[in-house]
Amino acid sequence: MSVRKRLQRLTGERPPDDTQSDRQRQINELRRRIEAIMSRRPEQMPAHSAVLGGKHLDLHDVIEGAEIENSHGQCFLVHRETEASAYHGHRCIRELSTVDMASASLLANNPEIAACNFTEGLFLDTETTGLSGGTGTFAFLIGLGWFEGDSFITQQIFARDFSEERACLVFLKEVARNKRFLVTFNGKSFDVGLLTTRFIMNRISDPLSDLPHLDLLYPSRRMLGHRLDNSRLVTLEREVLGLRRRGDIPGSEIPQRYFDWLRRRDGRLMVDVVEHNRLDVISMATLTLHLAELLSHEIDMDYANHSDLLAVARLFADRGYDERAQRFLGSLMYSEDRYIASDAGRMLALIYKRAGRWNEAVKIWEKMLMKDPCDIFAVEELAKWYEHREHNFERALSLVTGVLENVSRTMEPEREALVYRLNRLRRRLGIEG
Repeated sequence: MSVRKRLQRLTGERPPDDTQSDRQRQINELRRRIEAIMSRRPEQMPAHSAVLGGKHLDLHDVIEGAEIENSHGQCFLVHRETEASAYHGHRCIRELSTVDMASASLLANNPEIAACNFTEGLFLDTETTGLSGGTGTFAFLIGLGWFEGDSFITQQIFARDFSEERACLVFLKEVARNKRFLVTFNGKSFDVGLLTTRFIMNRISDPLSDLPHLDLLYPSRRMLGHRLDNSRLVTLEREVLGLRRRGDIPGSEIPQRYFDWLRRRDGRLMVDVVEHNRLDVISMATLTLHLAELLSHEIDMDYANHSDLLAVARLFADRGYDERAQRFLGSLMYSEDRYIASDAGRMLALIYKRAGRWNEAVKIWEKMLMKDPCDIFAVEELAKWYEHREHNFERALSLVTGVLENVSRTMEPEREALVYRLNRLRRRLGIEG
């Protein structure tokens, strides 16, 4: 069974009449869907639908764009250039093209990106008829962005109705063929998978699936999520990038706006949606720069958020870049935030321990105990050192006994581990319970 027939079975679509041309069959089917959708919608407008007064305005009257045509039909294209001197949040646009590609490849965990130039990246974000991402979800607006020199170009491909989908996808394919890597925000879970489905349904080869992909959601969540309520792009814009949108349409209302557009064809309905999408695309470039800078060893420790840098060090350590992690942790051990200093010391000592650099690890554990005699982590590690490496059971026993006297009964798991170690040390020394 072909992929198309499988998708038709999943979506409940009827097989097209073989006597019709492919294009005519698709247009008829798309029209049938529009009519079915409209027939299910109540006559009164839902509470969250846009209410506009006055006469309807054409799309060209309110959005600076143009109709374009290719071999598969027409669609509407919005082309904007954001000049190098403009600001997006705290950052000047010309700064955004200076991203270190080695850092970008580490963010993506994909070494192929390191060999690219940042101007070869394609930033992509879609606006759709729903958030489920199933085969019935339609990407009616595809936002694209890239650098040309120091300026940032955005192109937004708008399908004015479902029949323009093929033209939109073909235009996207032409743009993507000149790019070497892809940048999205949650695109691995949503945008790219959705577009892949639409390419399959329209029997067009997918230009995105082979591009190395940097999805910014995952490094953002890992490096910044510890101090944010959530990892949504709008939250990162406000709390990290210094951008506050005014009058922005909530993403949850965008599908309804498109259905309102299909019914009323008033260009004003799409103005907020197009601007929302454009800002998303530019914010991805700004966020890429911010995250890449956090990975740089040249970052100014006096001005950076130390909790972010601790998360970066953990990322380096988990990826096997111990030397780079050590550079961050060595400085963070002197942070004025005692919790960050303590966590940095723990991580650095464990890196030394893993590398067999025992003397350096022991110095850190001893320093931690001097600051806090009840530091259970430091006591346990030193006790292991004295028991297994130095065979100084008396010193290990003394450490465990001393901290047990001050461990709260509420810390039951920690107490159990210490009691188990205490009893083993006593047996080794021949001390009866």
